[in-house]
Amino acid sequence: KAAIDAGYRHIDTAAVYGLGHSEEIVGRALRRLPADERPLVFTKCGLEWDPDDPMKPARRLATPSSVRRSLESSLRRLGVESLDLTQTHCIPTEHLQRGEVFEHLRELKRQGKIKSFGASVESMDEALWCLGQEGLASLQVIFNIFRQKPADVLLAKAKELGVAIIVRLPLASGLLSGKLNADTAFAPNDHRSFNRDGQQFNVGETFAGLPYARGVELADMLKPLVPGRGTMAQFALRWCLDFDAVTTVIPGAKRPEQARMNAEASGLDCLSKDLHCQLRRFYDEEVVPYIRGKY
Repeated sequence: KAAIDAGYRHIDTAAVYGLGHSEEIVGRALRRLPADERPLVFTKCGLEWDPDDPMKPARRLATPSSVRRSLESSLRRLGVESLDLTQTHCIPTEHLQRGEVFEHLRELKRQGKIKSFGASVESMDEALWCLGQEGLASLQVIFNIFRQKPADVLLAKAKELGVAIIVRLPLASGLLSGKLNADTAFAPNDHRSFNRDGQQFNVGETFAGLPYARGVELADMLKPLVPGRGTMAQFALRWCLDFDAVTTVIPGAKRPEQARMNAEASGLDCLSKDLHCQLRRFYDEEVVPYIRGKY
């Protein structure tokens, strides 16, 4: 409610988040809102989990039957008749390139089960391949001050083709909030504990692929560059939004105040050209040598 009151117009979730629990929470929120106040809902398909072993890595599936099964479950949990946007959820490159999953998504769109489809990907090679898919509405990619490659190889092409760019991990799993330190502890079921070095899935999804201790050091090096107005987290979000090919950014929030502060980043002034250049040099010289994972 705080997010919607602050101006949010879409919610990004996924079938696998909380093993369906996230979609159920979003569904309950939707039912409490008047129809004209409901945000768009973006979800994802392609991952299936073992309900008897929640810590076991989810299987990455892209068969027509698995996509339809995931879709039907998402519709039920969200309590809607059609999904505003469904995205393939980081399925393996070889599955993407068979193209079958996109043909099935096109069929589901023709049936009215989904209004649009996109792809959430792990590498720029995957993103560029997906741009060639007919009907692709969006690409969700990791993009932040610590992961700037999309600005070099993807954003201009996506803009030219009219494909929306949805930015995930804009705060690099919290590193770019400036609030983490070497002694910060995370819950055992937090990916920042169990996937810190890629033990469960792509290491790039946690701390943008940086070794945690080095990530904290790099974030501390950025603190003097934060302009006087706004927090470090808002500074990191504003950096993403300054790229005109970026359609939207999806930061997480655990408290209402965080949701409100995230929204306020949209109203901040764009960062200066000099500051953008300084941040690019910082990335090239200080960050790139430490990036791990698909990129």
